[in-house]
Amino acid sequence: MRTHFKVHYFQHIAGEGFGSCYEFLKSHQAKITATEFFALPSDTGLEIEALPQIEDVDLLIIMGGPMSVNDEANYPWLKIEKRWLRRYLATGKPAIGLCLGGQLIANALGASVSRHTQKELGWTTVYRIDNVPKHCFELPKEFNVLQWHSESFDIPKGAIHLAENPVCRNQMYQIGSNVLGFQFHPEITPEVLQKFLDDDDKLAVFDGEQIQSVDRLRKSPLQYFLQGNDLLNRAIEFVLKSA
Repeated sequence: MRTHFKVHYFQHIAGEGFGSCYEFLKSHQAKITATEFFALPSDTGLEIEALPQIEDVDLLIIMGGPMSVNDEANYPWLKIEKRWLRRYLATGKPAIGLCLGGQLIANALGASVSRHTQKELGWTTVYRIDNVPKHCFELPKEFNVLQWHSESFDIPKGAIHLAENPVCRNQMYQIGSNVLGFQFHPEITPEVLQKFLDDDDKLAVFDGEQIQSVDRLRKSPLQYFLQGNDLLNRAIEFVLKSA
């Protein structure tokens, strides 16, 4: 894997930073910068020139967040973020979108993001799609991941559907050899999950088959975290090969 590359990440909520991949990227001497959209006052306009120059980014990672990609009225910077994303993706540079990030890439490319029939909060098993082209990112036949969403993306036009589960069919997609979009959270660590549990007061009031209890989530097996973290590290290696 290459070293000394420039990574920029879009962060939408204070507690949802780089997660597991920070140490992985630093071990490859990556220079890491960020745009913290959550720090912007909601009534403050954002000019596209305030975002990084595309030529200064070798890898873009777009993190999650509690807002909807459709909620441009309450988060006016979403419109600028998606406009910048379209410009970035048009260059063919590597990008990874995690949960809201995967939704943002899909939506920026014209795919719908809408409320899902069932909210997923907790660990679920995700299954790879059979018979995808050989050049696609390699996934295990099944793997455990953390879900934390009430909306989901349609697969963008021209993208390849990579993974699904019975509750939310569109779990992962690939565009070209340089873009991977995830509906779930492979970057999650025990520390970040603890912050999710501390910050998400909705967890206690929702009920459903796909919503796990706080007590159960606090006892999450370490191997679940490590499996997702390894998946994300491999995804970073995969998209950087196209650069």
